[in-house]
Amino acid sequence: MLSRKLLTTLAVLLAGTAMAHAKDATYVGSVETISGDAGGKARGTVFLDANRNSRLDNGESGIEGVMVSNGREVVLTGADGKYELPAYDDMNLFVTKPAGHATPVDKDMIPQFNYIHKVAGSPDLRFGGIKPTGPLPAQINFPLIADGSGSSFDCLIFGDVQAYTNRELGYVRETVGKMLANRDNQKTECLIYAGDVAGDDLSLYPRIKAIGAVGRVPQYWVGGNHDLDFDAKSDADSFDTFRTEWGPEYYSFDIGNVHFVTLDNVRYPCNGVDPHPFCSPDKKSTYNGVISDRQLEWLANDLANVPQDKLIVISAHIPFQTFTDNTAAKHQTDNFDKLAALLEGRPALGLSGHTHTTENILPGEDYEGWEKNTKVPSAPFHQIVTGAVSGSWWAGDVNDDGVPRSTQRLGSPRGYYQIAFDGSDYVDTYLKFGGEENEQMHASFNSPRFRDWAKDLLAYVDLYGAPSDVLPPVTVNDLFDQNMLTRADLQGGTWVAVNVWNGSKESKVSISINGSEPIAAKRTQDGTGEAKRSGVEYADPLALAQQSTNGSMAFKSAKNGEATDGFNTWTGVEWRGVPGPLQSWMLTKNSQHLWRADLPADLPAGVHTLTAQTTDRYGRTFDHTITFEVVEQMPQMTWQKDLWD
Repeated sequence: MLSRKLLTTLAVLLAGTAMAHAKDATYVGSVETISGDAGGKARGTVFLDANRNSRLDNGESGIEGVMVSNGREVVLTGADGKYELPAYDDMNLFVTKPAGHATPVDKDMIPQFNYIHKVAGSPDLRFGGIKPTGPLPAQINFPLIADGSGSSFDCLIFGDVQAYTNRELGYVRETVGKMLANRDNQKTECLIYAGDVAGDDLSLYPRIKAIGAVGRVPQYWVGGNHDLDFDAKSDADSFDTFRTEWGPEYYSFDIGNVHFVTLDNVRYPCNGVDPHPFCSPDKKSTYNGVISDRQLEWLANDLANVPQDKLIVISAHIPFQTFTDNTAAKHQTDNFDKLAALLEGRPALGLSGHTHTTENILPGEDYEGWEKNTKVPSAPFHQIVTGAVSGSWWAGDVNDDGVPRSTQRLGSPRGYYQIAFDGSDYVDTYLKFGGEENEQMHASFNSPRFRDWAKDLLAYVDLYGAPSDVLPPVTVNDLFDQNMLTRADLQGGTWVAVNVWNGSKESKVSISINGSEPIAAKRTQDGTGEAKRSGVEYADPLALAQQSTNGSMAFKSAKNGEATDGFNTWTGVEWRGVPGPLQSWMLTKNSQHLWRADLPADLPAGVHTLTAQTTDRYGRTFDHTITFEVVEQMPQMTWQKDLWD
């Protein structure tokens, strides 16, 4: 007869094999707590849960060398899987999931790897915060299973879902949910939401989780400035509902040869704490981008147990550095220099959200304002601002799927990142919702006609704002046909603007007319410390046209009146009146990933093809072909009524 210990060992091995061949065998469970006197210490065991019941049973083995933390100190479990840590009144006790293992998840694929300890609970908060936990349990045990995952896998990164309403959550279902349901997720080990998972209304969290769970992949959340308890009076309580609904504000986990770290760089309220005018004690409560000293202490202790050659993927909501808000302190990380010092000499990748833009920032890249606002003059490691599921905050007219187009601020369509890892190497790809992997750019024409039109549009927005009841001087219709160029357009200077959504300073871009010799394109930003180049000459014509006219602003119905007139975004901000543009700061007047190539002035009249091509930093080449016309002068673009008179 086989001994109990041998049966346990066989069960563990079989469980690992099963998970390697059947990813859908989800391990649902929880952290185990055993009541009793903790004696002022956090204690417990990290163990292999052979029977998957989330309980440390006789014969189940502890796991040696697993990191456990109280949010400050980090210890490794002993040979028996046991750990002991100092206890604090308000702390997250969590395990760093080791590679080759999985933590339990709940029904919504939220990893169960932590215990919240807040004796008296939260103050009275709108969304509940944390209920009183009472005294620390005598033991807090963390179950794991062997999951059979290797060093080759991928993760999907979602920036700023930021749904404020149940209507907008329907858009999330039709984008994230639809994509996950139709995708092969066998090699996908994590979904990372780069903050602003919700849009202020934290009661929407359960529905957000259920939509993401469709993919049957563990969901890892980052706290954003719209995931806060805004009625909290101190930063210590500001993420309490987030902690209850998801887990720690900062934590780490391992997959393959990658060490994932999530940080909370949203201080709220910053008033009276951070030395910025917007954080003044006499101003309305607001947030600031900064990493707390406690987190930096924890991260130093965490990294002390991570090999130097292991890739560090570090996620936060507010960018460490950003082109979009390059001169703004609030929208970058104040003390990025301290984080950069901790990561110096290590392979690292930074992920963030917040700006609703895609930005692929390579080491050495620099823009005006970075040194002043982040204390780091140029990018010390690769950083990706991951765009937004919501695009421009779910604003604008709907596409064929009934979801707002919401072209993002630097011109990219709504989408998400796929990062394929192989050991410590990785390849990042941006994918638009409903698109294919080979769709990586769009191209349009910056002509004298476009520039005159854009000047009128931008002057109107600057004068009246948006939305406005003042009739705009131009709409998208006044561009007539963007892909029809007159002889005057060519002679007055027309160039092709190629927006490579995930383009970087190492991207090569060219255009070819009718299959002729390629013409090299030049990036509109150099990334060598210069100021942002903005205005009609640096605009993305296609994106600006899409953002210029939103017919849904004028929608009215007799049945529901104001409840359905126009459209709402953010916290009920109403977009009503005449069909007009998005607000000025949402318009693509500049971009970090826009290239320009001049068109020959002597192109003959007729229909032509234009192929834009980009080769990325990994050597992958992508093409995008459009047709356009050259005419001697613009024909009548409306019904030729005179032919019928």
